[in-house]
Amino acid sequence: MTALGAAPGTALGTAPGTVLGTVERLRRHPVKSLLGEDVRESAVDGRGLAGDRARALLDVTTGRIASAKHPRLWAGLLRYTAVTVDGGVSITGPDGRAVDETDLSEALGRKVALIAERAPGASVERSVPEEVLAHGIDAEVDHTVTELGRAAPDGGFFDFAPLHLITTSTLHATGAEAERYRPNLVIHTAGEGYVENAWVGRELAVGPALRLRIVAPSPRCAVPTLPHGPLPHHPDALRTPATHNRLVPLPGMPALPCAGVYATVLTPGHITLGDEVTLLD
Repeated sequence: MTALGAAPGTALGTAPGTVLGTVERLRRHPVKSLLGEDVRESAVDGRGLAGDRARALLDVTTGRIASAKHPRLWAGLLRYTAVTVDGGVSITGPDGRAVDETDLSEALGRKVALIAERAPGASVERSVPEEVLAHGIDAEVDHTVTELGRAAPDGGFFDFAPLHLITTSTLHATGAEAERYRPNLVIHTAGEGYVENAWVGRELAVGPALRLRIVAPSPRCAVPTLPHGPLPHHPDALRTPATHNRLVPLPGMPALPCAGVYATVLTPGHITLGDEVTLLD
């Protein structure tokens, strides 16, 4: 078990001015828990990448946000893709055909509504990941209720903070595709292991203007294990960090499997594929 702030693996130097890597991929998810899209560049402000997690599906029955973190109810969300179109959003099903709220409600077996404003106290149900691994996606397992966006005061349907970064070093260590962890930035790094653990509490420059603070490791739920579109069920996407990278994400929390880090935006800017990521402080 690893304490908060420790860094399993071999990281690059952590002196100010160190180039940590370059932006290899940029991804946004216009609707929470649906599949997303790659972009080549994006404006970034206090709400993260432009258009990211700007909408969500509301479970009309419970009043909570539909999330694949509760896979027995919502694993099917990961069969649908949302892309940004003319400032709005287009949702397509596995066959590529456009769907609306009525179609989604019928397919998912629960009435949902597409919303664009996060109400105060908006929450999701998070199944206990180890129980999902042990008993399967369709089993009745314990879950917790988590408030969204505690480090994202400007809005958006974020689990915690408005940006999520993961490195190629971590993806190599877990043996899983980036899409499973749903990051915004995939950073190409040369180190081995979970190198971004060492960035927590530090400030980073991305490209010429964007400035970020890394605020916490990203605890993993059952979502990375689930089928994502054509990607099959992959239990090791959770089991591997559970074995090799258990961290305390925030004071008062237990040690949890982690992969990637959360960030807040100190200075808005523009981000482009290939931008250098540099340690500031």
